[in-house]
Amino acid sequence: MALFSRDKKIDHLRKLPLFRGCSRRELTAVARIVDLVEEPAGKVLTRTGETGREFCLILEGTVRVEVSPRKRVRLGRGDFFGEMSLLDGEPRSATVIAETPLRLLVIGRREFWPLLLKVPQLTRRIMVTLSQRLRQAQAEQAALD
Repeated sequence: MALFSRDKKIDHLRKLPLFRGCSRRELTAVARIVDLVEEPAGKVLTRTGETGREFCLILEGTVRVEVSPRKRVRLGRGDFFGEMSLLDGEPRSATVIAETPLRLLVIGRREFWPLLLKVPQLTRRIMVTLSQRLRQAQAEQAALD
């Protein structure tokens, strides 16, 4: 795990689509609570059925999301994972594994909800992404039926 200054965190946040349009004040609020974490390739970041403890945004690298034995998705720079479990309090719905070395911005469970209240842009973008993921899953299911 690496420690970085608040300004360095803000620079990273600005580069992520999730934070486009956020004010300096909003980015500063995020930078105060986010940790910059480095993980090696092969590391299991979340496991299906476990309690969710953090929300992760990918700065560099790729992860494999295993939703089921047949459903796998690859996420990369600018993508995020871990939000569902923090939003609804249910166990993790997927296992996430680092395919390459990673640099992540990580927000803990305790800070997640207050952050959504402080940064409405973030809330909207997470909701849009969740909706897109649901529509994609429905389309894939319909294609199988």
